[in-house]
Amino acid sequence: MSNKINRQIILVKRPSGKPQPDDFSLVDASVPVPEEGQVLCKTIYLSLDPYMRGRMNDSKSYADPVKINEVMTGGTVGQVLKSRSTNFQQGDIVYGYGGWQDYWASEGKALRKIDPELAPISTATGVLGMPGVTAYTGFLNIGQPKKGETVVVAAASGAVGSVVGQIAHIKGARAVGIAGSEEKCKFVTEEFGFDACVNHNSPDFAEALKNACPDGIDVYFENVSGKVFETVMPLLNDFARIPVCGLIALYNATELPPGPNLTPLLMRDILVKRLTFRGFIVWDFAAQEKEALTELAKWIKEGKLHYREDIVDGLENAPEAFMGLLEGKNFGKLVVQVSDHPAA
Repeated sequence: MSNKINRQIILVKRPSGKPQPDDFSLVDASVPVPEEGQVLCKTIYLSLDPYMRGRMNDSKSYADPVKINEVMTGGTVGQVLKSRSTNFQQGDIVYGYGGWQDYWASEGKALRKIDPELAPISTATGVLGMPGVTAYTGFLNIGQPKKGETVVVAAASGAVGSVVGQIAHIKGARAVGIAGSEEKCKFVTEEFGFDACVNHNSPDFAEALKNACPDGIDVYFENVSGKVFETVMPLLNDFARIPVCGLIALYNATELPPGPNLTPLLMRDILVKRLTFRGFIVWDFAAQEKEALTELAKWIKEGKLHYREDIVDGLENAPEAFMGLLEGKNFGKLVVQVSDHPAA
């Protein structure tokens, strides 16, 4: 292992607005040596997710920012090359937070073993990983869908939104998606089974959404904010529930948007309509992770839950793929294939 090179993508400066290629650098480092209780893994798949943009800022949040000249954070599927943990052995496929690099060492207790017979191992970054658990826990705990209600999901073709809408159907609700193109909307209805999907880039977006929700909106799963939320807001019914999972339209903002201040209108609606807004992070419901993964796997096996992956080849292409993610260029769960499976 000593003759191998560990390629890493590090953060070399903090973005102002949209991340740029020169905010990252591809460097060579030595392969880490696992300590007692640790395992050495080779990355097979790297998950790219919107939350990473927030981790690039040096500001207080629910997690510490990535330090300058530090490896970018990220969930990874890898194969154990060497184990000094009694819970893992060479050849095991595991999920952990190895970051944007070829090799990583991790405490065994921080890893989850993956069963390759259950589903493709890449799904541990998506439908059977953090995004799937996010959808399951946030939607069911905060959204609390009821049979016959209308559920609207922003970023409906994405890793989280696509699962939310399908769970809505499983629970007997009506699912309406919002996505960024006609192609994505078609996939959302035909492959994910949503009752309707509206293109937020269409000039008649507001009218189309109103027509798709003739009885108003009972649950709005927020992944986007911006003009999408502004269009949803007038359609919210009394006692609507709004799980706030992401705000991707705002992640690259450097100042407040122009236009009228909608805060008074929003606060009035919260009061008069008795709306429930709750922001959440997936680990708020960490105790339900096993339950979520079990249910999601069962629904996939039963044909009730479908997924789509957008796989990019090569660690060196991770920055460009990530920048595209923030602009909605991906179609499905964005994953970088770093090495072949099984890893050598």
